[in-house]
Amino acid sequence: MRFLVRDRLLGFGDDYWIEDEHGSKVFLVDGKAMRLRDTFEIKDTRGRVLIDIHQKMFSLRDTMVIERDGDTLATIRRKRLSLLRNHYRVSLTDGTELDVSGKILDREFAVEYDGELLAVISRRWLHVRETYGVDVVRDDADPALLIAVAVCVIHLAEKEREGD
Repeated sequence: MRFLVRDRLLGFGDDYWIEDEHGSKVFLVDGKAMRLRDTFEIKDTRGRVLIDIHQKMFSLRDTMVIERDGDTLATIRRKRLSLLRNHYRVSLTDGTELDVSGKILDREFAVEYDGELLAVISRRWLHVRETYGVDVVRDDADPALLIAVAVCVIHLAEKEREGD
């Protein structure tokens, strides 16, 4: 499954549609303005909230939290001892971890679980400006969760770059 994400998605207070490879609207990303922390919601086409994303308050390192129905699914932060600056850890509540690495700011990275590829995020195979693709490789993977991971990692990398 391939999804197209508009890069301006990271603007708070704005809403953006994520489309499938056929151009059909699949998910709405609703950026919440006027909040103390960075907040997004990923909704289905009927407006039902599938995923809540927010910045964790009072953490030592920038951390994003992904929730579904009020329950935490995952926390995302940059790996502490990584020599690669673009390396993030997604800690799922079941105790497993996803590994995100690559050129985050260039929108060229991968999401893996235990060495197995789950999704590839890339601009390479797209001709639409300011758009990147999320190619979900495994059929049993949760597309909304993987899109949320991509949104969080890009947001954290952008914030880190602004802080430099």
